[in-house]
Amino acid sequence: MTAHLTITQAGPALSLQDQGRAGYRAQGLTVGGAADRTALFEGAALLGQSPTHAAIEMAGSGGSFTSDADIRIALTGAEMAAKIDGEPLVWGASHRLPAGAELTVGGARNGSYGYLHVGGGFATPSVMGSRASHLAGGIGTLLQTGEALPLGPDVAQDFAMTLPKSDRFGGGKIRLVESMQTASFDAETIERFTATPFRRDARANRMGVRMDHDGDGFATGAQLSIVSEVVVPGDIQISGDGAPYVLMYECQTTGGYPRIGSVLPCDLPCVAQAQTGAALTFEFVGMAEAVSLQARYIAALKSLPSSVTPLVRDPAGMRDLLSYQMISGVVSAAANPFEEES
Repeated sequence: MTAHLTITQAGPALSLQDQGRAGYRAQGLTVGGAADRTALFEGAALLGQSPTHAAIEMAGSGGSFTSDADIRIALTGAEMAAKIDGEPLVWGASHRLPAGAELTVGGARNGSYGYLHVGGGFATPSVMGSRASHLAGGIGTLLQTGEALPLGPDVAQDFAMTLPKSDRFGGGKIRLVESMQTASFDAETIERFTATPFRRDARANRMGVRMDHDGDGFATGAQLSIVSEVVVPGDIQISGDGAPYVLMYECQTTGGYPRIGSVLPCDLPCVAQAQTGAALTFEFVGMAEAVSLQARYIAALKSLPSSVTPLVRDPAGMRDLLSYQMISGVVSAAANPFEEES
């Protein structure tokens, strides 16, 4: 029988997301998928499964969930207050969700997007090779209260595993390479851009993130003559009011605003996870360095399973204590354990 995860109370912006659907840009559809790709790999490592599985992306806050079977879950991305039947859970870890128990996920304590993964992944229909909702493209919708999502077969068993905490939350330095119109900005503007402390604006979604700052806006004399052309996630467009917008995975496929640079894919999770008001700065790197940084990032994602360790928990507060194997092997009740066998 297929297990289901039911959303008993949906937060304001829950959606099913995986790594998106590549290959449809010519038809006007960008890749979409999880705002924080790193979180997908973390969930896969914690559950011992493929990072291609979809997860529930929770923007800002989560909701309440129950399952009709015992299942494994993992919680990654922005840390949120989570409990099972009132018992607090460790974030960035895998857990057992018993049948009928209620999982509650509250508001984000750091970052912007949290992720709920399930053992076996979600078995919803695939559309154009992906289960991701592309809200801007009209594929899928936000998840609603009462929806019951079918789960795939879970071939692993381990839970109560954790990963080292990531430093991608809270803003920081964002690296970028030159884009199509970088050369049209004068040297003084480029220098001022990289020296400016920006703040993540409240105007942000899965299409793009606006950067707020003090002082004059940014512009190039050629911006009125730019012909609309292809844009990609990570491009930083300078809008008519001089504010930079970092395009995200549900951005449009073409645009006519000048692009001062393009964020490295390995740094896009930092942009996505920056909370409103978080401080960010931008730094240009050469293409050779960018390629090296991206390669290191991909290698780190692939090595995440080797960083998984058992979650240390207090037995006194473990409702699922009896689900663990306490003794391994067979012992004799009559033999003296302190005497050597002959």
